Amino acid sequence: MEACTAVDKEVDRVRAKFENYATSYEKKIQDQINQLVSLRARISESGDGSEVNSVDKTDLKLLTLKISECIGKQAVDHRDLHSTVSKVGKSIDRNFGHDFDSTYKEEFFSGPSKEHLLNEVILQHLYRQGQLDISESLAQESGIHEYKSQKEPFIEMNRILQALKMRDLEPALLWAEQNREALNLNGKNVLCFEERGRTTVQQKSTLELRLHKLKFINLLSEGDRMKAIQYARNNFPRFVQGEEREVQGLMGALMYAGPELERSPYAHLLDPKHWAEIEDMFLRDACALLGLSIESPLGVAVEAGCLTLPALLNFKHVMTDRKEGTQGDKLMTTLVDVWNGRDELPIEIDLPNQMRFHSVFACPILRQQVSDGNPPMRLICGHVISKDALAKLSSSHSKLKCPYCPVEQNPAEAKKIVF
Repeated sequence: MEACTAVDKEVDRVRAKFENYATSYEKKIQDQINQLVSLRARISESGDGSEVNSVDKTDLKLLTLKISECIGKQAVDHRDLHSTVSKVGKSIDRNFGHDFDSTYKEEFFSGPSKEHLLNEVILQHLYRQGQLDISESLAQESGIHEYKSQKEPFIEMNRILQALKMRDLEPALLWAEQNREALNLNGKNVLCFEERGRTTVQQKSTLELRLHKLKFINLLSEGDRMKAIQYARNNFPRFVQGEEREVQGLMGALMYAGPELERSPYAHLLDPKHWAEIEDMFLRDACALLGLSIESPLGVAVEAGCLTLPALLNFKHVMTDRKEGTQGDKLMTTLVDVWNGRDELPIEIDLPNQMRFHSVFACPILRQQVSDGNPPMRLICGHVISKDALAKLSSSHSKLKCPYCPVEQNPAEAKKIVF
């Protein structure tokens, strides 16, 4: 994004110069043409075949000099325009001409099993986006057929989303009714499902109520109060327990119908944002029933990569610019070793919270984030350090003294914990 912004600034600068150049010289050239026409007319009127008088000669000479100066100034400004345009190309080369080979580890994507997994992720993303023709071609060319069973749910999900965008509630209402038991988990107040080995807990879904609410408001806005009352009698009683305030508010809106609703205290019920919210709510619940996160894993990975690449490229430039033999080179070598030897980046990248899927615990001794090979260990005193730190602190002693309190203990008594 920073690279695009830098290039945009150069393009805006060129565009502004072109506009100023055109505006300025169009006016100057037109003024000089007008003066020439005026001088020619004046000479023609006074002429009887005799020579041009001295006053006209002086005016003609001054006008000729003025035109020459304007042409010279125009040539200089034109060269300046060329210089400004060339800066755009240099800015593009500077901001986009990068060697990205140094920012990833090829072994992460090499091998039949990893290629197969990557194709699965792409295929699932295409299903999510409703790109069924492309996904079918990819499935045939890659030989992946496991996701054919998931094709129908994704087709249905995209069909309902398109209907909601067109403000057609019927497909979504039918889907919510068919999946009512799964959405509400037999009336319990939480919905649990497994996602990537983790148990995620959601509050009881209110999707069906929100859909009926939108339908009810549509009937009121159309002015059909009696039809809205009948619709409320048929659909709202099951939601009274637990959603009393919501239903009471909707019943109060019955006092207004048609254009009156827009001028009533319930005008906020007509806000278009409710349609965007119902699309997000349906997508979240549909993905939950399929055991998927609401965000596409591929989309999240690409977005995180775009945020990470500039920092990695800057890191590469710093390494390239360092002189050999300096203390800085030793530091850079250490960072490169970390990048090559472990499953972690050589520098810290600050990503948004919604993109963090791993442990946030970092060892207070080694300042390293814990991993499967280096898990957090709880000491008897209750303090937590990494397994590597525990090994280093107890390497030459049979007893370990906690670095944060005076308690001495046996290192073997430390226990692995999971956050």
